[in-house]
Amino acid sequence: MTVNPPESAPRFRDTIRRLPPTVWIVSAGILVVRIGNFLPVFMVLFLTSRDIAPAAAGLVLGAAGLGNVLGSTIGGYLADRLGRRWTIVLSMVTTAGPTAAIPLFDDLPMLILLAFAAGTTAQIYRPAAAALLVDATHTDQERLAAFAVHRFAMNIGAAAGGVLGGFLATVSYETLFVGNAAACLLLAVIAAVALRDVPQAVEESPDDEPKGGYRRALADRRLRRFLVMTLIAEFVYIQATVGLPLHIDAEQMTPADFGLLMGLNGVLVLALELPLTGLVSRRSPGAVLALGNLLTGVGLAMTGFFGDLGWLGATVVVWTLGEMLYAAMASAYLGGLAPPHLGGRYQGLYQAAITAGTGVGPILGGLVYAYNEWALWAVCLVGGLVSAWLCLPGRRRDLV
Repeated sequence: MTVNPPESAPRFRDTIRRLPPTVWIVSAGILVVRIGNFLPVFMVLFLTSRDIAPAAAGLVLGAAGLGNVLGSTIGGYLADRLGRRWTIVLSMVTTAGPTAAIPLFDDLPMLILLAFAAGTTAQIYRPAAAALLVDATHTDQERLAAFAVHRFAMNIGAAAGGVLGGFLATVSYETLFVGNAAACLLLAVIAAVALRDVPQAVEESPDDEPKGGYRRALADRRLRRFLVMTLIAEFVYIQATVGLPLHIDAEQMTPADFGLLMGLNGVLVLALELPLTGLVSRRSPGAVLALGNLLTGVGLAMTGFFGDLGWLGATVVVWTLGEMLYAAMASAYLGGLAPPHLGGRYQGLYQAAITAGTGVGPILGGLVYAYNEWALWAVCLVGGLVSAWLCLPGRRRDLV
């Protein structure tokens, strides 16, 4: 991967304008499905409305999270074997059924099964979509621009989806889940009609088949280092939804205060992530990722020092800046690591690391906080430092 683009490289905004149609189609499809992705946000409220105990609700959410990890690895395999386009179609079609069926059942075993099925199939498309962005771009700057646009679409969709989901939930939860299923089917139609797989520059020969799977991908030391970094970084970042609200409660602040802080995070990301990504597009990926992880860890660790909304807002600015530096750059860097015939598997492992970190993070973070609040902030600081160190060149000069 080229670390520093040449000075003659086009400006970042010009690169965005010249992105191939595939990038815009994928991003539009992601926008659609994110707007309709109500399941993770409203599942707890739906379960409690059915008089399901919090512990049992945790089992349902845990089943969905386990399905996410499994779906990432399945999706990576299918993206390389079935093709990016049809993997997206398969993922969305098979997600619609169990998602729409969830509100039809009250018994816990069936809800756990449906949540696991929906969590698995809903994640399958992610490695394929990311690999398609890599396939469609030809330079480091194009790849970074593609993932920056992709992230922007995801963030817009998540913001709009939260508002729309809240409205639909007041109508009925059945409407909410049917809407989620409809969004999945719409993405399937977009993928089937508008997308085409990009021909690979290097094809995997039959003789390479025994070595062409996840085993071969994991033989890449740079990838292993990147995955460890991702797991730690996601564990730290998810504490914004664990340690921060617990701290808000301990300081006798209100849920509305937490909502304002998370709203600040969302506004900053929507307003600044694209231009910030452009500013660092010519910088060393390792240095940018290291700074992003460091700011995330430091920003969250600072939470424990403050008990008023203004100063907590300042800490949100710090860790949001880290988030913005990290997100698109990490995806773009990984795209430069993968051989063409393993692009889906590399993305599948990356998505699995993300979902594992965000899945385990709330459980372990809550336990650490219950033991001692400052222990959690110390873990955030150490995690930020370690993940930043993993982004820097190792002894073999393998940049993460």
